[in-house]
Amino acid sequence: MEKHFNILRKSRTFILKLIEGYSIEQLNKIPKEFSNNIVWNVAHLLVTQQLLCYKLSGLPMTVSDEMVNLYRKGTAPIKEVSLAEFEEIKKHFIEFPIQLEKDYANDIFKEYNEYTTSVNVTVTDIDFAISFNNFHEGIHLGSILALRKSV
Repeated sequence: MEKHFNILRKSRTFILKLIEGYSIEQLNKIPKEFSNNIVWNVAHLLVTQQLLCYKLSGLPMTVSDEMVNLYRKGTAPIKEVSLAEFEEIKKHFIEFPIQLEKDYANDIFKEYNEYTTSVNVTVTDIDFAISFNNFHEGIHLGSILALRKSV
């Protein structure tokens, strides 16, 4: 599993490097051909990792219910995020994979509620959840790359 955690940490660092230098206005902008923005994609990745790994394992999540409701699958941006809010999101973006790896090493993931994703993949356990999460992050990396060109 070490390889999966390494991919997650490195991909998140890469995403943050990609958006360095963009203003909060650019990060909040929803181009005509898109239904979301860079901020939403980054926050969505936080929420999805928490849902896939913690909630489906019957464990408490670090993100609030409000954040889940704003950024879960099927949502779109409903408000602009302030620079301070985005700084907090970025902080968690880096911290959550580190905590996930610690929690995994401490063997806290004892059960898992199967979940069939929107791409028709049924996630059955925490190992699969961590692996699938990396696939999901790659999808949104592609979205962020496309959004960067339009803001």
